[in-house]
Amino acid sequence: MKKLIVPEKYNSKKLTKFILDSFPSLSPNMLYKALRQKDIKVNNVRVNKDCNIFTGDEISIYIADNFFSPNINLNIIFEDDNILIINKPANIEVTGENSLTTLVHEKYTSSNFLPMPCHRLDRNTMGLILFAKNEDTLKILLDKFKNHEICKKYLALVYGIPKIKKAKLEAYLFKDNKKSLVYISDDFKTGYQKIITSYSVLKEFNNNSSLLEVEIETGKTHQIRAHLAHTGFPIIGDGKYGINSVNKNFGFKYQQLKAYKLKFNFKTDSKNLNYLNGKEFSLPEKSTDAYNI
Repeated sequence: MKKLIVPEKYNSKKLTKFILDSFPSLSPNMLYKALRQKDIKVNNVRVNKDCNIFTGDEISIYIADNFFSPNINLNIIFEDDNILIINKPANIEVTGENSLTTLVHEKYTSSNFLPMPCHRLDRNTMGLILFAKNEDTLKILLDKFKNHEICKKYLALVYGIPKIKKAKLEAYLFKDNKKSLVYISDDFKTGYQKIITSYSVLKEFNNNSSLLEVEIETGKTHQIRAHLAHTGFPIIGDGKYGINSVNKNFGFKYQQLKAYKLKFNFKTDSKNLNYLNGKEFSLPEKSTDAYNI
């Protein structure tokens, strides 16, 4: 996130001109996308279109820092000839226009095969994303994810402390594409799909929060966020499924959810990737602290 104060030179000028002049490396497409998504504030008020600004106005721009700099600084956790594992920051999509994949493609522009992601994370969920660096690897890894032969574990900082310290939760999820929301039901309903979410409590804090390790057997949209909220333990910072007053008190702008561990549990032949079987990759301990996840 960047903050700017409008100087006299830009009094009564357009917002977009000021931002683009201030950050020459920021693409206009990225800027207008941020406007559409209301990721820009003028004097703490979200705006969704270009407008005139005035001397002394405060401009807050919620765009990942990567897009402000010509240097592509990817946080690479592991890389070899076949795979690339990157620690994705919040406020950036995995795919699409001006996404993490865009940055990867810019870095590997001279490669014969542009690395492709094998799975997704929500825009404001942080953590490990696995990329394939060749077509054979991509095909194998997509199949492994489909067959649940790659385990993903998450850290979630939630409001509340579960009495049951380890549980396997089952429910049903409905995705409302128009509202970009999902709904959870304990009982089956038409249009709902079964979800399974497991958690264990890692830490408990005096401010009525706790750190959970979470694993999902069914990777549905917003599953962890919505399912935990449904059980009474919303993720702190989650603007969709959390509690606004709680988020404000804790001071987090994004959901405190991080994909922190990947483990390869291949059950069948994996050809050129057999060497990965049994291997586990995780984020450094300092980056998985409960209040720095």
